[in-house]
Amino acid sequence: MKKGIIFDMDGTVWDSAENVAKSWTVKVHEAGFTDKNISRDDIKNVMGKTMDVIANILFPFAEKGPERDKLRYACQEYEIEYLREHGGLLYDGIKGTWRKLKDMGYHNYIVSNCQAGYIECFLEHYKIPYGSPDELIEDIECYGNNLLQKDENIKLLAHRNGLDDACYIGDIQGDYDATIKAGYKFIHARYGFGTIDADVPYIDSFPELTEVVPKVIG
Repeated sequence: MKKGIIFDMDGTVWDSAENVAKSWTVKVHEAGFTDKNISRDDIKNVMGKTMDVIANILFPFAEKGPERDKLRYACQEYEIEYLREHGGLLYDGIKGTWRKLKDMGYHNYIVSNCQAGYIECFLEHYKIPYGSPDELIEDIECYGNNLLQKDENIKLLAHRNGLDDACYIGDIQGDYDATIKAGYKFIHARYGFGTIDADVPYIDSFPELTEVVPKVIG
């Protein structure tokens, strides 16, 4: 039986909010909105949403339509470039825990609502091997690749990799809702950005997964 662990990004494996805010502020100013700044809290409060939704929340000062879309694309493209160089706040024990889980017979994956290239820049910045069954992270998927919602991408990745059982590790209500809709089990990263309105297994630090995962998917 092939068992997979599918990970969220923001609030689960790292916190990139500070550097995302810095990169977005650069592009907001370049677009002529020099009196507008994007803060860490602004980014933190929209983590987990898709880019089109985020732009509508954070850019009310840009005219809806081509102007706002142009600003969004500029921000998300520069964000990738900035994070590839500067990274974010990597939570403790990520690499070692992924290695232990793989040694325990689990298969590690990432699914996020982010733009295309975001997961890759994270993995490349921290030199985390990915992309094949032999690597630490075997496969990834995101909204930016196919415009599918998170529940659809969880199912897509699970089916693509032939998983017989899987759990999703996330930190906000939307992660839980998507996981349940996709038909899989959920573990709450309580150290992240949000709470879950359900009684679910949880971790207070990433390394706790080696103890919690076997109780959830065996």
